[in-house]
Amino acid sequence: MDRSTIWIAAATLGLAVSAAADAQKQVVSLNPSDLKWTAGLPVFPKGMEMTVLFGDPSKSGAFAARLKMPDGYKIAPHWHTQDEQLTVLKGTFVLHMGDAMTSDAHALETGGFHFLPAKMHHSAETKGEVIVQVQGMGPFDIHYLNPADNPSQKSARR
Repeated sequence: MDRSTIWIAAATLGLAVSAAADAQKQVVSLNPSDLKWTAGLPVFPKGMEMTVLFGDPSKSGAFAARLKMPDGYKIAPHWHTQDEQLTVLKGTFVLHMGDAMTSDAHALETGGFHFLPAKMHHSAETKGEVIVQVQGMGPFDIHYLNPADNPSQKSARR
């Protein structure tokens, strides 16, 4: 192969890879009636419902999901590998920064926003029914400070 043939082949391959990447991006427009709520992930305490708006939280890449939690719902102290952005769409979401549910509480009301850098310890609880929208880069994970607080581990031990 001469240089011009190699360049054309490389350019064609580059365009094909770019087109494949663009094909994975889609316009997403949803109304509340379009949302399909399911049980929350096993790493969250029972009682949560969730819906994924775009992306796949279990894979690398951008995602957005909504979490619906009943009054008095609690998520024990934990941290995430990736940054997290959270917007309160309904209710009051109380975040505790630090290693305990009793530390440094911030009540976020409807319309409130929270950015949390990766690996920061925090916990949460609800006042009234709460819906939050979580956005970030996947894969989404949750690491409980006390492994015994992980609901997926509790069900695995039964």
